Amino acid sequence: MIYRQLGTSDLQVPAIVFGSWATGGWWWGGTDDDLAIGAIRAAIDGGINCIDTAPVYGFGHSEEVVGRAIKGLRDKVLIATKCGLVWNHMFTDDDRKSLSVRHVLKKESILRECEASLDRLGTDHIDLYQCHWPDSTTALSETMEALVELMQAGKIRAIGFSNHSAEQLEECLHYGPVHCHQPKFSLLNRKNLKGVIKWTKEHNIGSIVYSPLEQGILTGKVTMDRVLAPGDERAGQFWFKPENRRRALEVLARDIQPIADAHDATLAQVCLAWTIAAPGITAAIVGARNPEQVAENLKAAELVLSEDEKAKVLAAFESLG
Repeated sequence: MIYRQLGTSDLQVPAIVFGSWATGGWWWGGTDDDLAIGAIRAAIDGGINCIDTAPVYGFGHSEEVVGRAIKGLRDKVLIATKCGLVWNHMFTDDDRKSLSVRHVLKKESILRECEASLDRLGTDHIDLYQCHWPDSTTALSETMEALVELMQAGKIRAIGFSNHSAEQLEECLHYGPVHCHQPKFSLLNRKNLKGVIKWTKEHNIGSIVYSPLEQGILTGKVTMDRVLAPGDERAGQFWFKPENRRRALEVLARDIQPIADAHDATLAQVCLAWTIAAPGITAAIVGARNPEQVAENLKAAELVLSEDEKAKVLAAFESLG
């Protein structure tokens, strides 16, 4: 596994980070906790020692499962979780989907969320604590005050943001350190590469990107006849719509499969290898529901594409517009 420095923090993160969004179940059409725990432990054994989660992933469920998975292994794992998406805590399993989630990054709320995450994860500190989405109702100075206070108290080791703009991150730097930003990025969604990812590279801030496989489209396994399970909210996403899915699959088959075949690799491994080699990207978050998917992700970190191959991969997806 390749490990990289995360900005100016003291953290070394793997180029492939384990993503536990699907572990929460909500949005992804359910989950199997035992398989998820097996996947997390397989990732740790294989060198993927950073787990990315968030309270809103299953409304606490993902953090709880991660906590169970890392029990007895805490000294071997970096935990990255988030704050800022708050819901009504009184719910049943049947009405989780109807919950109203609000963007809240006020100091009092962040401090309360951090304690709840520590409890669910079964730990006394969080390695990377990230503000999930911007909150237009709260000054960034107040948000940073909370994060700096948590870091000084030893409850978090590094400060991060997700889905924020370069301008917002620049303002945050007036109030304390910013070690990492987590933007969306994939070969099908490249706009941040020349935007906030370029900016963070210039300011020595780490960039851990999410959805590098566009929620599964770039694996080539979401074929035209694939029927998503009830409750799988991906069905309404842009690249999952039949006409767009067909276009993506055609590019994968025509342009990416020959490169994959040359390396005895999968489509997903080629796309991930390209992503973690892109300028300014520290790591990519990749989900896995079982140990077999973890094994595939591990091999992506070992795959080295030539400059010519990387150019061909990019040109293929640029043809989609």
